[in-house]
Amino acid sequence: MAKKKDKKDAKSKKKKAAKRSAPARVMMVEAPKKPAPSVSPLAPAAFPDLPAIDGVRFAAAEAGIKRAGRVDVMLAEIAAGSSIAGVFTRSSTRSAPVRDCETKLAKLQKDAAKGFAILVNSGNSNAFTGKAGDGTVKAVCAAVAKALKLPVGHVFTASTGVIGEPLPSEKITAVIGSLSDSLDAGATEIAARAIMTTDTFPKGAVATGEVGGVPVTVMGFAKGSGMIAPDMATMLGYVFTDAAVAPAALQAMLKATTKDSFNAVTVDGDTSTSDTVMLAATGKAGNAPVMSARSAEGEAFQALLATVMQDLALQIVRDGEGATKLVEVNVTGAKSARDADKVARSIANSPLVKTAIAGEDPNWGRIVMAVGKSGATADRDTLTIRFGDILVAENGWRAESYTEAAGAAYMKQPELAINVDLGLGSGAARVWTCDLTHGYISINADYRS
Repeated sequence: MAKKKDKKDAKSKKKKAAKRSAPARVMMVEAPKKPAPSVSPLAPAAFPDLPAIDGVRFAAAEAGIKRAGRVDVMLAEIAAGSSIAGVFTRSSTRSAPVRDCETKLAKLQKDAAKGFAILVNSGNSNAFTGKAGDGTVKAVCAAVAKALKLPVGHVFTASTGVIGEPLPSEKITAVIGSLSDSLDAGATEIAARAIMTTDTFPKGAVATGEVGGVPVTVMGFAKGSGMIAPDMATMLGYVFTDAAVAPAALQAMLKATTKDSFNAVTVDGDTSTSDTVMLAATGKAGNAPVMSARSAEGEAFQALLATVMQDLALQIVRDGEGATKLVEVNVTGAKSARDADKVARSIANSPLVKTAIAGEDPNWGRIVMAVGKSGATADRDTLTIRFGDILVAENGWRAESYTEAAGAAYMKQPELAINVDLGLGSGAARVWTCDLTHGYISINADYRS
């Protein structure tokens, strides 16, 4: 019996020794994949049915600029005889494409017989990239000009994405042939998707009407979700019309409508290096050319343009990174329009106001704070605050009719209005913003990874 026990003990010792000396078994665990961003709860039901604009064609391609498997380059070809206009960020660190576009527009030949082209890439902003960035712009413009038989001075580019990383021109020039071969007047949605970065949906808008008794169409698309504040934002907008408009009038009307659209929205108070809005008018509708914004025809066209521009700008706010609320801030009764604008932006950009809205907390004291810090003239005893139509505060104190329950119920709505009257004059301003949620932090903490 003792011998059997000794044999069992020996076997047991051998097994234990073998376990100690055997290499550890490695468990292969896949790194968790980042979930695809869900579409903003404030998004439109669908991308609109954008009609073709006579004289404009689009194409999009996968160049693999940041990652494979997504369209990231868009090309627009604009017919000979068109007018073109643009507005850009005033950031002192604006990108190489922005600087190139500004230079070309300033020097643009009056003879537009050769037409124009716009090429946009996402995934890399080509900003703060020194002489290498300028070289990329030159290489891309030269390739587009050659493919479409255009003067290089008629080719405009834009880039959006990560700042400070070189943009390899060869990735873009490699797809220009396929882009030029696949140009199509109806390819607007894929073109809109190609310029997206953190956007959760493509943004498009259209308006139709008459100019000088002739039916015309204005349509466009844009991108933008974060780093959004006037001097536009990390946003790009491209608008096209078949109306005939003289270049100077087109530029004036674009600048005017930008003020109350793309320059009247803010998501986070940060201005980008890449902001660009361009407008092309092909003249194919056949109306007599609009020569001035002050003419009846100019006013009719500008109203259509303003409709499209504001629609696109509001879609950017609806797609604000992590946004769950669309907020309209209206300020009236200021000593001047400038003061009204200061107050509206102070409220719209306040993290405390925006987080309260995210939490559906009717904390009107934060609005009082934002008015006071704005730098505009204000008086406690003439200040009136409303949530929508609900009177919240007046005469230097909370309104007697106001209840916290009414404020809390109002804050549950997806679209809100904060109305402030300073009671000091006739100055007024309107700004749109969104709430500030944990989603904004998550998106921006992981943006480069």
